[in-house]
Amino acid sequence: MAITGLGMICPLGADARSSFAAAVEGRSAIGPAPEHLCAGLPDLLAAPAAAGPETLLDRQFLGLDRATQFSVVAAHEAVSDAGICETAVDADRIGVFVGIGFGGAHTLDAMYARYFAAMQGDAQARKGATVVHPLSVPRMMANASMAAVSMRYGFRGMGHTYTVACSSSAVAAGEAYRAIKHGYLDAAVVIGTEAMLTAGSMLAWNALRVMAKPDRARASASCKPFSADRTGFVLGEGGASLVLESEAHAQRRGGTPRAELAGYGCSSDAKHLTAPSVEGQAAAMRQAISEARLPASEIQYLNAHGTATDAGDVTETASIREVFGSSADRLAVSSTKAVHGHLIGAGGAVEFALSIMAMESGSIPRPRTWRSPTRAATWTTSRCTHATVATSTP
Repeated sequence: MAITGLGMICPLGADARSSFAAAVEGRSAIGPAPEHLCAGLPDLLAAPAAAGPETLLDRQFLGLDRATQFSVVAAHEAVSDAGICETAVDADRIGVFVGIGFGGAHTLDAMYARYFAAMQGDAQARKGATVVHPLSVPRMMANASMAAVSMRYGFRGMGHTYTVACSSSAVAAGEAYRAIKHGYLDAAVVIGTEAMLTAGSMLAWNALRVMAKPDRARASASCKPFSADRTGFVLGEGGASLVLESEAHAQRRGGTPRAELAGYGCSSDAKHLTAPSVEGQAAAMRQAISEARLPASEIQYLNAHGTATDAGDVTETASIREVFGSSADRLAVSSTKAVHGHLIGAGGAVEFALSIMAMESGSIPRPRTWRSPTRAATWTTSRCTHATVATSTP
């Protein structure tokens, strides 16, 4: 399966190239959360996008929820990179697959904030409290990104939205891969997006006790995957997009593959709502490696989930060793969440795109806070574990 286009807007940069450069150099976008996000909580951290998506969009997209705006920006770069619009053969055979954790967080937060503020006002203010924008529901629907990108480019093929917490956009990529592989589509635009930096979201995530404590010496180094002194992750925001095509479709239109998506695996832990599972993670990795027809010993780099939570990192290390055996000691492993934060639904797409650029450049993103994986693993609230294998193209 050919990967012909990449796009990204995230805490590290407003496009794919600048984001990858920052990841390789270990330039962290993590810092103290702005006051309006803290919601009365002390010492909160955040990783906001490097640019506001509204500054990169035409006026027609300014009324969309922030998560949808990220998806439109990322998709535009990926589609342009692939050149697919200029050479598309049949728009009925091109789909849009999106992964998102919580659609419409900004729309919902703003609506409730306005409502409760108005209800605390005088009689006239209370009278207008129930008046909201007529497009509030379409803005907050999880499938808003799929709809916006499909309409922008006229892609009429099958499209789906996957909401599987941290696995969302990796699952979107895998299911798009299967749709093309089994002949339902010729190509697909895959998108991962998330905009959960709101006061309400920060309160909820803080209640799970998984948020990193600030590093007093250097706030930007507060997220420490696989380190003995790790304390949790930092919420980030942004989006990434990939264009997948069958080899025949890419050749027919003269598209240039950047990499090959060779295998995909997905499993359910079926054990616990928030605690990770070695068996579930190992099963997903084995599926992907088996489909790719690659010996585990030939895989050179693994972009780990690496959330820097205590249980998560330990479990992920155990699952990596379970699958790779003695080859694990020669496997390069890193978690880029150390510099761009945890993008939840967008995480899979962002980290997949960074891995593709790592293969192209021969430079592995290795954040300065990373340590050799002697304790580590995937944390997944959805109990769903994913794995994908990509290979470089000649």
